[in-house]
Order: sequence, then C-alpha cells, then structure tokens
Amino acid sequence: MKLQLWRNATLLLNIDGISILVDPMLGEKGSLGKFPMVDNELLNPLVDLPFSKEELNQKLEKIDAVAVTHLHPDHWDTAAIELLDKNIPIICSDVISEQITEQGFTNVIVVNNKLHWRNTEISITKGQHGTGEIGEKMGIVNGFVFKADNKSVYIAGDSIWYDEIAKEIDKHQPQHIIVAGGAATFSVGDPIIMTSEDIIKVCDYAPESTVWVTHLETVSHCKEDRNFIQKKIIEKGYENQCFILKDGEEVNLK
Repeated sequence: MKLQLWRNATLLLNIDGISILVDPMLGEKGSLGKFPMVDNELLNPLVDLPFSKEELNQKLEKIDAVAVTHLHPDHWDTAAIELLDKNIPIICSDVISEQITEQGFTNVIVVNNKLHWRNTEISITKGQHGTGEIGEKMGIVNGFVFKADNKSVYIAGDSIWYDEIAKEIDKHQPQHIIVAGGAATFSVGDPIIMTSEDIIKVCDYAPESTVWVTHLETVSHCKEDRNFIQKKIIEKGYENQCFILKDGEEVNLK
C-alpha cells in the first residue's frame, strides 16, 4: 500500500496497483469562498493542490475508484464533480449515494457494512462530526477500512475521538490509522474534528498502529497547525508512531 496526501482530506491510496482517490477537493485556492460561522474572512481552500492542472488531469486518468466519506465541500467540491469521469466507481454510504447519482455519476457502489471490490475488502465505519447542535447540523459522516494482502488502513474521516472510534479500532485492528486533525471549530460550539489531544488518545488506544494526521492548514476554521500538533506529539513521546503528512507527500504503508 502507498498513500499520498494531496491536500486537506484528499488522499490517493494505492492498493496492490489499484488507485483509490478519497474525498476529492480539486478546486483552485479560494474557490470555495468564505466558510459560514468562522471568525475570519479567509477564502477556502487556503492553498492550491501541490501540482499543476495538467498533472492533476494526468493523475485523474489513472484513478480506478473514488471513495467519499461525506459531501461537505472540502471533501467533495464542484471541481471534483466536474473533473471526475462520470463512469468511475464511487464508493460511499447509502446516505449520500442518491445525491451523487443525481450529480451524474453512473457507477455508485454503496457500502452498507463491507464488500469486496477488486481483491480489496472495504468496510464502512462510523464517525461523529462534532458535538451538540453543531454536531447534528454537520450530519452523518463515515470512514473506511481498506484491507488487502494482510495490510489494512483505517481512514477515520471527519470525526472527533469518541467511543465508536475505539470500537472500530478493536473491530478492524488496522495497521494504519488516518485521522483528520486541526481542531476545526466554528464561532460557536466545540471542535468538529480531532484536536491534538484526540490524536494523542488515538495513539494511546492503538499502540500497535501507525497514525497519520491530515486535514491541516487548508480550511479556515482549523485552529491547530502542523507545528503545534508536532510539538504535542513529541511532548507525549509518539514521534515514532504518529506522523503529520505534508501536502503532496507520498509514503509506503508497511
């Protein structure tokens, strides 16, 4: 398995020669505009993709499938809808499948629990995108576990740390866990994705797993940057277990 972070939550996962693009946000810097209920005027995304439009098109031609955890625009934007081949397999939950079909995609693969697709076992997982009223407004979110050739990676998606994350780790025993960090927070309410404290809890709970941190320095409501989280990781002694991906960085999932 290989993993490349493009930007935010957009990941390219290569499993035994098959390429799966996760949560594509493909628009240019600033294309999403200002987010509601934030205490700044920044335009999202804050950064461009780490390669040119020509390189992006070349990469998209080699994609075998797309996996979508939820439909917030920093995970599934207008550019992705326009640029992706409408016949490409789209892997998602039944909660969002109808809307994706209405957007013109003809090969939507719904994962209700788990399925086998091209020698890969794909399981859908639960998430909690915040707490209280904000959490309810954020709606249902999911993650995925991909298993092939005795290797496994759990993409937790946009979720805080809560009991269900621990249950998913117990159930799937993933070798690799990918979490959304940054402590994204609106002008009211608590964080809607993992804080550095949450990330440490993942490391505590899954000492045999390698933890990878994404969703950083790309959207305007994130409160913790790479440097801040790295300091917390080092303070707790997890620098050999927990790694922060840079935009464009590619790693082997051993």
